[in-house]
Amino acid sequence: MKNLFLYSIISLFFVGCNKQKTATVTQLNFLDEFVIKDSLLFKNDLIGGLSGVDYANGMYYFVVDDAIKPRFLKANISIEQQKIKSINFENSILLNDSLTSFYKENSLDLESIFVDETTQEINFISEGSIKNYKKPLVFKTNLQGQFLRSFELPLSFQKLENIQHNAVFEGSAKSFDANGFWVAMEGVLKKDGVEATFKRTVSPVRITYFDNNSGLATKQFAYQLENITKPAKGNINLNGVTAILEYAKNKFFIVERTYQSGYGSHGNIVRIFDAHVDDQVTDVLKLETLNGHGFTPLKKRLLLDFDTLRNNLTDSIVDNIEGITFGPNLKNGSKTLLLVSDDNFQKYGKQLTQFILLEVATN
Repeated sequence: MKNLFLYSIISLFFVGCNKQKTATVTQLNFLDEFVIKDSLLFKNDLIGGLSGVDYANGMYYFVVDDAIKPRFLKANISIEQQKIKSINFENSILLNDSLTSFYKENSLDLESIFVDETTQEINFISEGSIKNYKKPLVFKTNLQGQFLRSFELPLSFQKLENIQHNAVFEGSAKSFDANGFWVAMEGVLKKDGVEATFKRTVSPVRITYFDNNSGLATKQFAYQLENITKPAKGNINLNGVTAILEYAKNKFFIVERTYQSGYGSHGNIVRIFDAHVDDQVTDVLKLETLNGHGFTPLKKRLLLDFDTLRNNLTDSIVDNIEGITFGPNLKNGSKTLLLVSDDNFQKYGKQLTQFILLEVATN
């Protein structure tokens, strides 16, 4: 079993024509970076704040983390000879529905997006605003941004006093079998453990599965955050999950991002982990708190550390990566992954709207 100790490989199951093929050994290879120039306008709005991405029906969908004008963008990305040739934004859809009070009653801090290719419905997650007593949300709209429905949250997310502000829902993804979807927290619930720090701590974040038919959360697992590996230079030192993608049944790419102040434009540590559920992993859905309960988190191993890519990136910057999705296959048959960064509209200093293209190469 020599493959078990190689950090750069994982086993993927590619499914076609409703038939599961044999497992193949893969690795993630860097292909290209594309950075959108500063202050680019589209339909009179700045391109920025891209906090999530999905690829559906040949198009890319990006959610914009703008509390004043929550919206999503539709774009065509041309990939030629394993490079990003161009990114053309085709539409911007504002979430502004006069037929319902849902948007007005809630705080939309949108962090992730995925598209149901069958129903053409758009799914969003929102962190809400805990300090302003606005709950986190999981909901869906049509292609015009009109509200369709929201999903009932598990008990552990309904008590706002147990949730840290700006550390709630951050990543989401369609399930591999298309029967539901996953929602991942960024940080740790107060009753579950402590925030990740420079030493190994009990810092579990919850990843919840919602069933499409019932609309209910039916299972939930804990994912252990890594400790922070660089010394502190400022007073902000945070690590959390920013994106998730299920690549096979109960197997995930999970993006962890550490941000540390004092490092300027080089304050991010970004890593992709391979995590999976097996028979030993505990379903924690019915546990209001994980503190004091014996539980087994998802199994994980490092797959890609973006520090190894710095020489390929603009000014050696690994920016605030918050979105991950599969894209079209390359000519050699390999799948692509596209990752995108949220530049926070550069409110906190120089940041990039950065797209990183990876190859999922098979042997």
